Amino acid sequence: MSILLQAATGAGGSGMGSMLFMLIAIFAIFYFFMIRPQQKKQKELQKSREAMKSGDKVVTAGGIHGRIREVGDTWFLVEISDGVKIKIEKSSVYASTADAATN
Repeated sequence: MSILLQAATGAGGSGMGSMLFMLIAIFAIFYFFMIRPQQKKQKELQKSREAMKSGDKVVTAGGIHGRIREVGDTWFLVEISDGVKIKIEKSSVYASTADAATN
């Protein structure tokens, strides 16, 4: 009887080790295929926002197209039509794809 209990305990221990290995492997897969690329994308987006200057064409997260007229610490003043300017947070502004295609 004690031999069967020892065998059952031994098998359970190796099953726990393989389960732990699988969890680590799944986490590694998520990190390298989902988390890391997203972090890279965020860093590139932050760099492009910091490089934006007056006169650049931009698109807001809401889909408004305009041209930057003034740059603040955390905001842009964007002209969306002749004489119509709106103040927008930097985090909601993206470089215009049409502008990037022409450059």
